[in-house]
Amino acid sequence: MPPDASVRLSYALAAVCDDLFAATEPYGEDDGVVRSLTTEHAIAVLLIGHQTKVITVLQLSYAG
Repeated sequence: MPPDASVRLSYALAAVCDDLFAATEPYGEDDGVVRSLTTEHAIAVLLIGHQTKVITVLQLSYAG
């Protein structure tokens, strides 16, 4: 991933830490556990650990 796209993704992931539901969209059924994060060039599928306060990137797709 080029540096510019990587930086944008990093800022978007930081925004998820600040406000999960404002920064992401439901992925499939809105269960609040699997969410989608979209930037200009990347889409990340995230697993949200509400009790552990951990966000895991399940899948990352880049389209340049």
